[in-house]
Amino acid sequence: MPTSDPVVPPTPPVRLDALLAREDLGLRRVAGPDDPGIVVHWAQASEMADPYPYLLGGELLLSAGVHIPQGAGAGYFDAYVSRIVAAGGAALGFGLAPVHESVPAALAEACDMHGLPLLEVPPRTTFSGVARAVWQLMAQARTAELRRVTEAQQSLATAAARPDPVRPVLDQLAQRIGGWAVLFGPDTTELAASGKAPPFEAREALTDLTRVVRPSGDAAPAPDARPAPVSAGDTVTGTHLAAYALGPGPGLVLGVAAPRRSPGDHTIASVAAVLLTLLTTARHTAADPLRSAALVRLLLGAAPEDVAPLLGADRWRVVHARPDGPPAADALTVSALGAALGSTLVDPAGGTVRVLVPADRPVDARPGWTLGVSAAAAPPDWPAADTQAARALARARATRAPLVRHGDRPALSDLVPPGDADAHARALLAPIAGSPALTDTLRTWLSLHGSWDRTAVALSVHRNTVRQRVARCAALLEADLDDPDVRMELWFALRRS
Repeated sequence: MPTSDPVVPPTPPVRLDALLAREDLGLRRVAGPDDPGIVVHWAQASEMADPYPYLLGGELLLSAGVHIPQGAGAGYFDAYVSRIVAAGGAALGFGLAPVHESVPAALAEACDMHGLPLLEVPPRTTFSGVARAVWQLMAQARTAELRRVTEAQQSLATAAARPDPVRPVLDQLAQRIGGWAVLFGPDTTELAASGKAPPFEAREALTDLTRVVRPSGDAAPAPDARPAPVSAGDTVTGTHLAAYALGPGPGLVLGVAAPRRSPGDHTIASVAAVLLTLLTTARHTAADPLRSAALVRLLLGAAPEDVAPLLGADRWRVVHARPDGPPAADALTVSALGAALGSTLVDPAGGTVRVLVPADRPVDARPGWTLGVSAAAAPPDWPAADTQAARALARARATRAPLVRHGDRPALSDLVPPGDADAHARALLAPIAGSPALTDTLRTWLSLHGSWDRTAVALSVHRNTVRQRVARCAALLEADLDDPDVRMELWFALRRS
C-alpha cells in the first residue's frame, strides 16, 4: 500500500529487555516468553476487567489487580489475558501491594499459555515511574535514530556528488539499511545492485512490488513538481521489502530488502529514491510529447529545420562527452549525464556520448567526464556543430582539460568569401584529401601546437604513429611544417574541410 514520506522517522519502540535492565525499576519477568525481540511502544495503566476497548496495541499494560474479583479462578485470568493479547498488548506489568502480595499463579499460567510477557512490579516502583522510564528510553532511541538518519542522508548526498553517482548511492543505501538495494529498469530487469541479495522468494516478491508502484504514465506532472517517490512494502520469508518509483511515467524503481526494519529505514530509502530520481531522470515538461513528435517526423523524412520548432529552442549546442574512468559508459551513467545537462536528447552510441542541449542552457564541467562543446547552431548547421564538439573533445582529452568549448567569435576566415576559401582549401589539401587519417592527424597536431604526445592522446594512437603521419603529410604537401606561415595557411584550409 502506498505510504507517504515522513519528514522525520517515527519514534522507535523500546525493547522489553532494556526496560528489565533498569535497576532503578526492579522489574522482574515471572511468566511469558523470554524473547529479546519483544518491544514496547508505550505504557498504560488500567484496572478494567476487559481492557480490550482501550488498547491500541504495543502497550505495556500496568495493573495492580484491583479488577480481580475475590476467588477468581483460571477461567477469569484466561479471559483477561486473551483479551490483552487480542488487542495487541506487548506485555503485562503486575504491581505488588496494596492489593496483592504476590503475582497470582493463575495469571502467570495464563500468560505462559497465551505467550504474553508478565512482569512483576515491586512495591517501591510506581506505575508512573515505569511509564516515565519507557518514555526516557524512547527519547534516547529516537535521538539515536535521528542521528542515524542524519548521517545516512549526509553519506547519500556525498555519494550523489561522485562522478558516477548511481552505484555509490546504492552502496550507501545498502550499508545503512543493512540489506540489499537494487535499481530496476522499466522491464523489471536489475540494472544495478549493492549489498547481500535476499532469498529467491523475496527477490521475486520485490520484483512484483515494482509493478505495484510503477506509475502508469497517463498523467503528466506539473513542471515544478517535487520528486515524491511512491512506495509499497511487504514482508516475505522474514525479509522486509520496499519499492520506490523514481520519477514520473513508466521508468526506474528502487527496491530495498533487509532482514530487519528500523523506524528510520523508510526515511533513508526515500531520500535515496529522490536522489536517484534527480540523478537518472531528466526534467519532464510539457515539451516532451512535442519532442516525440519531432522524432517521428524526422523518421518519416522531414528536414531538421522543419521539426526544430517542436524541440522548444531555435539554437542548440552539441556536447561530446567521454567518461574519465571506464572506456564506455553504461546506461545509468549516461542517463545521469543527460539529467545533469538538462536534456533528454542523448545518444550513448560508441565510446563517446553525444547530447543536444539548448543554446541558452549553460554547459559546465561535470566530475568524471571530459566534455567538448560546440558553438550554438541552428538545425541546418547541426552536422557542423557535431564536428566542432568532436574536435573540442579531442583537444580537451589531449590537454587533460575537463571541458573545451569551440570558439564562436568571428575569425579571419570570415573575411574571405566562402566559395573562394573552400576552393583554396581543396587545392591546398588535395595531396592528402584521400586519407582521412592523415587529414585528422594534421588537424589535431596543428591544434595542439605540434605536440606529439598530446596528439597521440587525442587520436588514441602511439606517438610514433603521429610522427610518421605528420612526416607523410609534409612530404605529400611539399611543405615545411616548421614554418609558422605554412602552419597558419594549412590550419585555415583544414578548418574549411
